[in-house]
Amino acid sequence: MKLLVVEDDPSLREVMVSALKKEGHTVESAADYASASEKTGTYAYDCILLDIMLPGGSGLDLLSGLKGRGDKANIIIISAKDSIDDKVAGLELGADDYLAKPFHLAELFARIRSVARRSRQDGAFSVKLGDVELEPDSGRVFVGGRQMDLLKKEFQILEYLMHRPGHLVDKAVLAEAVWGDHIDQADDFQFLYAQMKNLRKKLAEAGASIEIKAVYGFGYRLVEK
Repeated sequence: MKLLVVEDDPSLREVMVSALKKEGHTVESAADYASASEKTGTYAYDCILLDIMLPGGSGLDLLSGLKGRGDKANIIIISAKDSIDDKVAGLELGADDYLAKPFHLAELFARIRSVARRSRQDGAFSVKLGDVELEPDSGRVFVGGRQMDLLKKEFQILEYLMHRPGHLVDKAVLAEAVWGDHIDQADDFQFLYAQMKNLRKKLAEAGASIEIKAVYGFGYRLVEK
């Protein structure tokens, strides 16, 4: 998943980002209201970990703005203010969960997995298309019941596309979702083409009933054969 950590405490922010990256996520961060607002207005995220007390503004105001424009990201409020008023306000504004500081990283990971499952196919633990089944939590993919070995980026590309079957996905959007928002510094998309070539080959060799169609000049579409 692609995550945004909005936290003004530099040490906690660094710990969260590092730990979440080790869990296999693509992670970006923001230290204040202005940078968080800029990132959420420019890039799409699967889950936002949002502190309430931020330099320059309130996390609740940011949450209200995100929900007001129909942003689909799951949002977990993370705050040292463990008051019932903050919790109720955040949940009423559309937050998916609330986690009070201090917290254990294991609980943070569990909360992220929980909100992701609730938003995916009515809480299902896997995503299925044709004879391909992908388990986001375990990082495993099965074709006709047999496990297929994928590298991390290959898995993330397939996961992104399997959540959008039949949709034409811009290659720049796909690259940004998998590699992060600093991808706009890249000169070309050769890194994406290489991973995509290997993924398409593995799906074909496994006899998958789905395939990734390249749309020249634009991007890719995942379809059933």
